[in-house]
Formats: sequence, C-alpha cells, structure tokens
Amino acid sequence: MKTKLSLMSSLLMALVAMSLSSCASKKTHEDIARENPAVKDVDNQSTIKKDYTVVDASSTIRPGWTVDAVDWAIQNSLDPKENRYFAFETEPKVSREMACNLAKSNARADVAGEVATFIRQTLGSSEEGQAAIDPNNPITQPLRSFVETSLSSKIQEVITGAGVDKSYWEKRSYKMNLGAKRDFTAYTCAVLVKIKPEILQSAIDQARVEILNRTQDKTMKDKVEQALQNVEQNFDKARGI
Repeated sequence: MKTKLSLMSSLLMALVAMSLSSCASKKTHEDIARENPAVKDVDNQSTIKKDYTVVDASSTIRPGWTVDAVDWAIQNSLDPKENRYFAFETEPKVSREMACNLAKSNARADVAGEVATFIRQTLGSSEEGQAAIDPNNPITQPLRSFVETSLSSKIQEVITGAGVDKSYWEKRSYKMNLGAKRDFTAYTCAVLVKIKPEILQSAIDQARVEILNRTQDKTMKDKVEQALQNVEQNFDKARGI
C-alpha cells in the first residue's frame, strides 16, 4: 500500500512539474518584462490580434523601438534632442535579404517622407481652421503639386548622415484563419534611424525656402510663411519630443 501511495505521489509531483514547465515555456513578453526589469525592448502590442504568427526573428523579443522610437530612446536614457530617432518597417517580402536591404536603402527617403507629410498637413490646416494652401483656389495648384509630389525628394537631397542604428527582422506565417487574405510566409524588416537634429533642421529650412519660392501670390505667401513659422518645433512636439 505504501509503495502504491509513494508511486502515486511521485506521479503527481511529475505532473505538477510538467505543468509548471509548460507554463514557463509559454511566457509572454509581459512575463519577461516583470521578471527582468532591465529589459526595455518589449513588444507592448502583443495582445493585439494579428493575422500572422512569428516563426523566426533576429531576437527573441520584438524591440520597443519598432513601436515608438522616441519613447524607446527616452526609456533607454537616450536624449531624443541630441539625436532624432525614426523607425520604419517594410511590407512583407519574399526574402529576408530583400526586406532588410529595402529597409536600409529607404532610410533617408522614409525620414524625408515623414517630414514632408507633416509639412503638407501643416499647410492644409491652421489654428483658424483655414488652409494655408486653399485647395479650391486654382492659383495654388502648382504649389500643391510641388508639395504633394516633389517636396519629399527635395528634403531627401538635404538629409545626409541618416544612419541605420539598429535593425530587426521577422519571418511571418500569415494564416487565413487568423484574418489574412491567404496563407503565405514572408519576411519583414524594421530599422531604427538616427540623425543629428541640425541636419533635420537644415532639411526643414530648405523645404520652407523651396515652398516660399514657389508662392507668388502675396496674400498666400504670407499665409504659408505664417503656417511654417514654427514647423521644426511643431514637428518635434508631434513626435513627443
């Protein structure tokens, strides 16, 4: 009888150990963060429903900078005013090399695109709710065309030294039962870009000059100049700096 009880006790202990081991192997990013307070690169969006599963990656934890580069810099005691940080991620690609090469080669273009988008939005509205560039005024059409199609490339020409500081890739298995349009496997690559603030400011200043030079109407020029007066500071505020 004692032998049977001893055997049952051993089996019960083994089952409990297996259960604990199974739970430990399924730790979430939040579990890791609680157990390792020093780890700051945690994916805080792990609870968001995704249409894929990550089957391989360059690190076991998705870096925090992929979600918010400025917040990541602050959390890691980096001064976002000393260097500006931007993060960009590619759409799914057929190979890891293609995804990461594209992410790195497009780094400057992505920064320029973000700046150009902010300037375009700034010109499209004002504190009074009236657009600096009136979309219904035919005289503004050439300027609107420049801002929408050429401003980003003009800013990119000025941006130098925008280096890729970090990169991260994922191999994803997209599944129809998770919401994807079809089952397929692809790679994405994210990069963290670091750029000196004076370089970024120079690019914004050049954009302002280009826009004003293309504004002939005096009334419209005054509106545009007023709208772009504090664009550098407003751009930083919009990014949480």
